[in-house]
Amino acid sequence: MVNPMTNILDYIFIEPFSWTWLVQDIIAILLSLFVLVYIIRRNKHPVVLILEAFAFIFLYASIYENAAVTLGLYSFGRSLVMIGFVPASVPLIEICVLITSFWLLEKTSLPNWTKPPLIGLFGMLQDFSLDPLAIRQIYPTTGIISGRWNWLINSTDVNILNVPVYNFSGWMLIMFYGSACLLIGRWWYRKSGYRPMVGIVYPFVSMFAALLLMISPLSNMLLWLGPVFQKGDFSEWIMLGFHLLIPAAILVFIWRGRMTAHFTANDLPIFVVPTVLHLSDIYFTVIGGYREILWIVLLAGFAQSALLLLIYLRGRQLIREEI
Repeated sequence: MVNPMTNILDYIFIEPFSWTWLVQDIIAILLSLFVLVYIIRRNKHPVVLILEAFAFIFLYASIYENAAVTLGLYSFGRSLVMIGFVPASVPLIEICVLITSFWLLEKTSLPNWTKPPLIGLFGMLQDFSLDPLAIRQIYPTTGIISGRWNWLINSTDVNILNVPVYNFSGWMLIMFYGSACLLIGRWWYRKSGYRPMVGIVYPFVSMFAALLLMISPLSNMLLWLGPVFQKGDFSEWIMLGFHLLIPAAILVFIWRGRMTAHFTANDLPIFVVPTVLHLSDIYFTVIGGYREILWIVLLAGFAQSALLLLIYLRGRQLIREEI
């Protein structure tokens, strides 16, 4: 039976695409606007944080994703809003995860040097449910059959449910580099006495530096132990384990449940963004009938929710101790 929503989209858009893609794009855009409202509400220097987000999206994530498409690593289906070859929803999801992760970790006792791998972990957990679903949401558009995301890999390459193993480590790197460079930029901004010119410049300098790191040989080493091993080798599993082990060790041996502040109404996006994204992935996995990936979609959502719940409860305990 033909979905009437699909027929409507065929009339509205020159290059029609699936209603499921459209709804997921709208969810990403609405979450971004939601985070933007809270950036303005809760930050002393909201313009600077908005510049960070702008630079992350247009100078870092979008340029890298477009370069990967041009190099033939993967391709995307049509989206409501495109930045070159890339759906805007991809960098929007990434920046929402990065910003809300920063807000979350500000409540903990963790030193700044531990935050980039943890923010990378949050990005990976989000992607463990996003990518396996996206490659299965296949729709005929502009004369071709396309998934919402199409990975172009060899059948012999190591993969998780047809997604390259290194892709998940890649989410660690893009979030790690981005957050690490922003922390350095924020340090520069503080040292300058919050000079307006530094506040305008550092987001762009930081994101350009992150882009250079992302395309450097260092990334090949951290994704598949290049140049000793090649993309597609078993070494990708080793590096994925490494990227999961480091943040886990930070949580167990360094954080140990210690909080410096409890959560308030201004922290709502910290919990809304990952929850809505995971629930969206679960919903579209179920209605799409993609039973083979349901376990990983549920597992990723459960793991991130459990971690958020633990941190929230530790914040509640801090309130009781203060009383």
